Amino acid sequence: MSITDEILDILCNLIAIPSTYPPGNTTAISEYIANRLKLSGYETEIICKTPLVQNVVARMGKGRPSIVFNSHVDTIAITDKAAWKTSPFEGTLVDGRVYGLGAGNCKGSAAVQIWLAEEIARNGGPEKGEILFTFVGDEENLGSNGLAYLRQLGLVKPDLLICGAQTQLQTIFEERGVIWVEVLTNGMSAHAGEPKMGDNAINRMVRIINKLYAKLLPVIRERKRGKLQSTMNIGIIEGGANTNAVPDHCRMEIDRRLLPEEKMDDALAEIKSIVAEAGEPTGSWEVSLKTGTQGFSSSSNSAFIRAFHESIIDITGDVIREVVAIGASDARYFVEDDIVLMTFGPGHAKDGHKANEFIPLGELEMAALIQKSVIKKILGFAN
Repeated sequence: MSITDEILDILCNLIAIPSTYPPGNTTAISEYIANRLKLSGYETEIICKTPLVQNVVARMGKGRPSIVFNSHVDTIAITDKAAWKTSPFEGTLVDGRVYGLGAGNCKGSAAVQIWLAEEIARNGGPEKGEILFTFVGDEENLGSNGLAYLRQLGLVKPDLLICGAQTQLQTIFEERGVIWVEVLTNGMSAHAGEPKMGDNAINRMVRIINKLYAKLLPVIRERKRGKLQSTMNIGIIEGGANTNAVPDHCRMEIDRRLLPEEKMDDALAEIKSIVAEAGEPTGSWEVSLKTGTQGFSSSSNSAFIRAFHESIIDITGDVIREVVAIGASDARYFVEDDIVLMTFGPGHAKDGHKANEFIPLGELEMAALIQKSVIKKILGFAN
């Protein structure tokens, strides 16, 4: 069986095990992975903070450097099954593409990493240092019960962390931070037939939004680093109770993507300052941080990243290109650690998180061979 066929078989097995969020149950898929890697000689354990969110840690070797591979195995939920041309829970090969829920994000990377783990074991394990493979849930929920929990417990202390992602077989070692900001406005309800007797909270929110777009958006557009761009997006607006009543409340949520050098506290303070400039009465609005994580930027001069670049060129024949991460990976939980952070894997981010999700079959083997080459360069093989 070829390497591509081996990885395809693993991927089809992963796709066939539902692990959608909601509900976020990764029990069955974690047991499949843990049992498989245990048979290859890894010290494996399943770790969970909450009953449904199970995480696999598989370890081989000891000492430094410590290289940690990671892939999340939870997926988004199916919102419109009729939009799928193939079965979402069956890996289907069509015209060189493997279709299925999570094929791209992120079971394709998980399948590659499982093959890689088994291949390293077939070569006697690392000659020096240790290698860990972690497969986690809770990523689609942006929660802290996955890789963040493994870090909190001290189970992973990497020198290099590689999070599987759809990076087009290129390294991404810079990632934007993100904050989700909630803005609340309040007013006074009244009958819609006589709106002047009330104070419309939605109108107040509209004035605040206009101020943000007039004052903040032009500033954000000028914040760039290479292809990285600061952004702001209003993702949720909700308010009022009845069409025939003046609304006394309104709520919106803002997604702010931050350059690695932008600080979360500064970004929140900036939003608060501009909202205050809208001139709405004191006490009629509130701005608060819902969640957020800092961005990161690892040096391209790192020996780890150089090893990746050399391997990418050797195996793909491609040049090194700058690819920008659209979303945020679990690597964000290690920003405060003095380590090299990166994401890498097959596929393109635009092909995930939608009906008829797919991963290019040809990229699976190349992703595996690139990462095998990196491990050989850094740790060596015992056999």
